[in-house]
Amino acid sequence: MPAALSGVRVLDLTNVLSGPFCTLQLALLGADVVKIENPKGGDLARKLGNVPEYNQQLRGTSFLAQNSNKKSVTLNLKEEEGKEIFRRLVKGADVVVENFRPGVMARLGLGFEVLAEINPRLVYCGISGFGQTGPDASKPAYDQIIQGLSGVMDIGGDERLHPLRVGFPVCDTVGGLNAAFAILAALYHREKTGAGQEIDVALLDSIMPLMGWVAANLLIGGQDPVPMGNDNFTAAPSGSFVTRDGHINIAANKQEQWEALTEIVGVEELKTDPRFQERDERKKNRKALTPLLEEKLRTRPTAEWVEALNARGVPSGDILPLGAALDQPQVRHRGTLQKVDVDGIGEVKLFGLSARLEGSPGGITSPPPRLGEHTGEVLAGLGYTRDQVAALREKGVV
Repeated sequence: MPAALSGVRVLDLTNVLSGPFCTLQLALLGADVVKIENPKGGDLARKLGNVPEYNQQLRGTSFLAQNSNKKSVTLNLKEEEGKEIFRRLVKGADVVVENFRPGVMARLGLGFEVLAEINPRLVYCGISGFGQTGPDASKPAYDQIIQGLSGVMDIGGDERLHPLRVGFPVCDTVGGLNAAFAILAALYHREKTGAGQEIDVALLDSIMPLMGWVAANLLIGGQDPVPMGNDNFTAAPSGSFVTRDGHINIAANKQEQWEALTEIVGVEELKTDPRFQERDERKKNRKALTPLLEEKLRTRPTAEWVEALNARGVPSGDILPLGAALDQPQVRHRGTLQKVDVDGIGEVKLFGLSARLEGSPGGITSPPPRLGEHTGEVLAGLGYTRDQVAALREKGVV
């Protein structure tokens, strides 16, 4: 069965994370993603990762994580011959994605207006920290900067550690997902109208709606966020708790779950304690409630509590180290990670498509490419001969 985006060609001008994560989703859905990289080193992510040997090969772990199913073409867009190749590629493309600073593509003479003249059906997506317009549009932005400016760091941590950064580049990855979502919407619009369009995705815009419940408490309820660490602000007891051999997550968000919890843990008297009897009272008195629960939870290991609580419909779970999380039976069953043979490195595990499409399944079909691996193939498709490609290489155009 053909993948959902089979036949869609994407020209990927992106670097590092937000853009490559966007185009990875499109590639996993079957799009023909042509990654256009500068001839001198390519995507910076090729040099990023914890294995120096791979970085020297321009195949750092950061690059491997985000670039399956893509073709790599080297192209110097500062050279007129490079621009001409790109314009020829645009004629047969469906999507262009870039995450340069606003204005870079226009200064190269390759902005949306120019490309739309070449291909009116083109969907053009620009990803940036703050968007293409506005007082902050020209400012540089990395994930941590956006985490701080968006309020994300203000809602993390607790009274001991605040503000607190989320431990992975959440703004970059959410921005990439938002861009992929918008591109799919634009392609659907094109199917109905025949017209392409420009998409402006900002990392700052992308992350803020994910804080909807917290923001609503402030915007509607007038309450500033209170950093609660691992506790869930919407309910209590809902958070992480100490057991005999580690920690457990418990989310007794409903009244019946709370009552079942008291019976399982052996603190039934708390059901009628006025401090804990009702949901909102429990939230106010969570600091008094936690040690009463942990006194009992410390008597048995996490696994026993998880089994007992889940059996009664009280959501609970272990708090796993990353390695154990990636190798747990449910993750293996779902095929979240796929084994991929990378030339010169060997078998590695990479994330495939996280959604299951029954009628148009997607996933990893080819490993992340070496720098410029497909330059000759793609240029041949435009009519360039081997000698012409060799001449372009000599000039540093490709």
